[in-house]
Amino acid sequence: MIPKTSTQKARGMTSISRFTLCALLFMLPAGQALAQLMLYPTRVVFEGNQRSAQLELINNGSETATYRITLVNRRMSETGEFSDVAEPLAGEQLADNLLQYSPRQVTLEPGAGQAVRIMVRKPADLVAGEYRSHLLFAQQPEISGIRSIESGAGEIGIQLTALVGASVPVIVRHGATDANVALTQLQLQRSSSGLPLLALQMQRNGTQSVFGDLTVSFTPRSGAEQVIGRANGVAVYTPNPLRRAGIALQPPSGLPLSNGTLRVTYQEQAEDGGRLLAEAELSL
Repeated sequence: MIPKTSTQKARGMTSISRFTLCALLFMLPAGQALAQLMLYPTRVVFEGNQRSAQLELINNGSETATYRITLVNRRMSETGEFSDVAEPLAGEQLADNLLQYSPRQVTLEPGAGQAVRIMVRKPADLVAGEYRSHLLFAQQPEISGIRSIESGAGEIGIQLTALVGASVPVIVRHGATDANVALTQLQLQRSSSGLPLLALQMQRNGTQSVFGDLTVSFTPRSGAEQVIGRANGVAVYTPNPLRRAGIALQPPSGLPLSNGTLRVTYQEQAEDGGRLLAEAELSL
């Protein structure tokens, strides 16, 4: 939408010969929290007879900002990237038709917050399983955020102020659902920067998503176990059976990753109960 708006504005200026797009609209998962936008919780899960939930949006920036709130459908790849869903795949159950929310747009001064209320309506014939969509919080451009730039040659461009946004998964579980996950294909590799990296696969099966924290520890044959890597908030969403992950490792100086054992655990976050979901070891 931003490039189209800029083009329409430019056509009304006879001296324009180029555009300067100095910023784009960034849409990130809420887990990749931006300083200007805070959301809590970073995902919403409806289970059992729960019919409503609340999400807090806080403008942590230094300027007043307006956010438009919409429901979108997104698909996760094996490497964790999200893309928009045009047509659902087999086994892909979307929650947008089950959800209502309010408000649809908010304007927040710096430091101000707003509660967004989310409600679920289940039809009587709803099939058991897990349904997921995402609430998207997209910052809207202000009039003062667009200005023209004129060079010495008489050329005019358009400069856009950077906009940010975030999305939060909203999950509806209906009936009996379960899942289990296994950590496989562990390999010690080197990242592009030369630092050690643990590559692995997360194999999920069942009727619901899994979400938790990955922790890597190393135990030398003649020493104590030490935590050397973490990746928090890692999900494998339905219907995906597989996610490939890599965890950067930071062993203490002077501790070679050899003659010992790497252990990786996948555990629910504390607010979800902290249950151990899976673990695996790699002998070095």
